[in-house]
Amino acid sequence: MSRRKLLKSAAKLSAVAATLPLTTFAIGKAKPSLRVLGTHVTLQDELRKKAMDDLGINLVFEPKGSAAVLQKASMAPQSFDLYEQWSNSINVLWRSGSIQPIEKQRITHWDEINSLTKIGRITPEAKLGAGDAPYKLLNVQKDGTLGEQHSEQISFLPYVHNVDSFGYNTSVIEKGIPYETESWAWLLDKQYAGRVAVVNAPTIGLFDLALAAQAAGYVTFADIGAMTITELDKLFDLLIRLKQSGHFSGFWTSVPESVRFMQSKRVVIESMFSPAVSSLNGQNVPVTFAAPKEGYRGWHGVMCLSAATSGRLKDVAYEYMNWWLSGWPGAFIARQGYYISNPQRSKQFLSQGEYDYWYAGKAATTDLKGTDGNISVKQGDIRTGGNYEKRFENVAVWNTVMPTYEYSVQKWYEFLSA
Repeated sequence: MSRRKLLKSAAKLSAVAATLPLTTFAIGKAKPSLRVLGTHVTLQDELRKKAMDDLGINLVFEPKGSAAVLQKASMAPQSFDLYEQWSNSINVLWRSGSIQPIEKQRITHWDEINSLTKIGRITPEAKLGAGDAPYKLLNVQKDGTLGEQHSEQISFLPYVHNVDSFGYNTSVIEKGIPYETESWAWLLDKQYAGRVAVVNAPTIGLFDLALAAQAAGYVTFADIGAMTITELDKLFDLLIRLKQSGHFSGFWTSVPESVRFMQSKRVVIESMFSPAVSSLNGQNVPVTFAAPKEGYRGWHGVMCLSAATSGRLKDVAYEYMNWWLSGWPGAFIARQGYYISNPQRSKQFLSQGEYDYWYAGKAATTDLKGTDGNISVKQGDIRTGGNYEKRFENVAVWNTVMPTYEYSVQKWYEFLSA
């Protein structure tokens, strides 16, 4: 095409464009799509729809099991914009270069976030807990490492968190007394052989079983958050023998799977997360979430910014992170038993009865519904383990990536295949 013809064609296109609605060409105004990689715990459709309505964005959720999420995120940061999982994944993601620092000044309600992640204790009497306590991993230090010293950059947004233990069917197992008779040792009790399940995650299920083995007197650990190779060998010798004898019925990889295990009566006791207990209670399956006398396994949700996210999508990612601390999301996840880092802002979105039950540890004055719309709390029920502060005063160990992580993973898969 000659220069003259090219200029004439361009002029015609410009004339046509001038007669069309502006929106036809306003591509820059199209709704941005934010990709969130995480687990079923927080990647729920009701949260997605509410966030899209509030923020005017598209959200693409990709929920997977814990191990699959971490593997994908550490290997392919370009496949997601935000990552949602637990603090034990931070060391892996940070070392792999898959996530970038978050600017603290861009977090609208940073000053409202409580002391649990900032200094490690929610009350002065609280145990710090062994292992990867979140406050140890929060702040980006001057040398690029993660540590306790406060800085203007953080590795993750502190938001949902809880303490985990195990759930048991009280139609089969007599209901215990929180902090007194309920014990991690129950997971290894021979009378439940063949009806026990554990979460299939080497940075989570490993600690459930280590706590159980120690509580039962089979193995002791100098530091359960940093087990040595010798200690791991002793632990897995025991676990492999138990597995080969048929003690374990299964290993679940997602909350819905753990619900099916208990619902089908395949198991009577298993590692559990709070939403699973809430769901089962809503289906009239009598499951109690134990408050072990040895202490809980604590976890803290982390929302991380992909190293590959930039420009407008990065701005949208900050909008979504701030949305999570805006009140409504915290109230929503409270109904499945989870806490939010700035609970006072969410209180206005909960009834007094809901707040008193989920946070204050008081008896439910009415039946309460879970996030699925079913009644998960009956009038008169008291939350196992007590109020928010009491539960987080009793963390034995946090979900953790230990210095012996690679060896522990190898042993974990030997155990699964035994």
